Amino acid sequence: MSGNDQIIEAEVVEIDGVAMEPRAVRGESRSEGGRRIDWAVWQGRVKRLNGRWWPLWLVLGLAVLVVAVIVGICVAVIYSAWRVFKAILMGFVNLLNPQR
Repeated sequence: MSGNDQIIEAEVVEIDGVAMEPRAVRGESRSEGGRRIDWAVWQGRVKRLNGRWWPLWLVLGLAVLVVAVIVGICVAVIYSAWRVFKAILMGFVNLLNPQR
């Protein structure tokens, strides 16, 4: 390339009959209407649940409750079985090694 080459800059207006939208300048966030999106509004919306979804939250809550109860029962059964096994094992140890 020689030092005399010129750089040509062009703005793409249309490709295959489809108009191209210009890119937003960095730092600008625009909605479809050309207004700036205020993300602070979403902070309050995220904290409140939509009333139309209460059946879903009820079903999910019941499912979580059922899973928690099942896990609790399993832990209780395993703990009880361990205590019974430990008591039987200690009984045999005391039979073989009396300390009186």
